[in-house]
Amino acid sequence: MNLPSEQHNIEIHQNRISWEKKPSLQKAYEHFYSLIAAQVDHQLQGVKLEVGSGMGNIKKFIPDCVTSDLFPNSWLDRVESVYGLSFPDSSVSNLVLFDVWHHLEHPANALAEARRMLVPGGKLILMEPAMSLLGRMVYGRCHHEPVGFDTPLSAEMADMTRPDSNRYFAAQSSAHRIFKNRELPSLLEGWKMESMQLITSFAYWGTGGFSGPQLYPDQLYPVACGLDKILGLFPSLFSARLLISITKQ
Repeated sequence: MNLPSEQHNIEIHQNRISWEKKPSLQKAYEHFYSLIAAQVDHQLQGVKLEVGSGMGNIKKFIPDCVTSDLFPNSWLDRVESVYGLSFPDSSVSNLVLFDVWHHLEHPANALAEARRMLVPGGKLILMEPAMSLLGRMVYGRCHHEPVGFDTPLSAEMADMTRPDSNRYFAAQSSAHRIFKNRELPSLLEGWKMESMQLITSFAYWGTGGFSGPQLYPDQLYPVACGLDKILGLFPSLFSARLLISITKQ
């Protein structure tokens, strides 16, 4: 999927409308943010930064996190692109990308910029769609973005001066392929895998996300969470999210 980069901002404003109408969606995302916050290394000196912050919800869990996105919005701190960040070398301690990685057509450029900016031992934390057996079906059939197992991925640096270098791109399986399946091992040279967590969340799927209909009343959110605890014993079958933490070596 390749569209003008403005599509990112269009979706952010559409998502804000859905967000206000769905309390269970808010709770599901709060759970995801709490898991991200648990990965942050507060002992490291440097800025905590989220790129692709969307609605800026991370501040509820990491108040001192600097929020940013490709387009200016009143609730965000800065305008930034992960391909060319304005932060000095070795100035960022923790870099968070929530549902951003699968929009990166040029992962080598993004990782190179993250390495430049992170302090030694700095952390890159990703939250992405999980490609479990059920996850492939749900994201493939119920989401407008392609799963993208057949989308070519490159470990080569791209020319970011091209007019279309920052266009809208989506391949939901990108993190699964690169970090879990190690399809492009050269991309991860100089990085250490700290953790990889498969998260089952029918509570999230049942909300319908930002664009689909909700499948259960808000009162049953705790029941959906209980179901997740049981089915979470089988992450390769039922996981909805992939949480990855890698450190700069």
